[in-house]
Amino acid sequence: MLNELKPVEGARHSKKRLGRGVGSGLGKTSGRGQKGQNSRSGGGVRPGFEGGQIPFFQRLPKRGFNNVNRVEYAVVNLMDLEKFENGSKITLETYFETGLVKNAKNGIKVLGEGKLTKKLNVQAHKFSASAAKAIEAAGGTVEVI
Repeated sequence: MLNELKPVEGARHSKKRLGRGVGSGLGKTSGRGQKGQNSRSGGGVRPGFEGGQIPFFQRLPKRGFNNVNRVEYAVVNLMDLEKFENGSKITLETYFETGLVKNAKNGIKVLGEGKLTKKLNVQAHKFSASAAKAIEAAGGTVEVI
């Protein structure tokens, strides 16, 4: 019965009651020992601290450059567009519904890998020159959003 449900024996531990007198075993210093960094409130070291030794992440060589203004596009190739029916219009929603794009990042870019045989009206944020040429050669249209 629902009113008889209980946790399994030993599944729930009672919390340590600190600072409740010498007889409790956790009185006076409350299990923190005498002096030192860890006995103080707010004591302890930050993550990655190695006792004054140069931390591992600082020992590694610095490589490369991260451009804060980088614009990253979700990529769709022409061979991915081949699965649509002839004459269909491909909007931003279509990419997500069909699973071609899961994360739009800063937009969608169509690249020219593969062949396109169908006439499609394709919308995207960017097109490579070869992709735009191939879509128009197949009788479709390219629309930059």
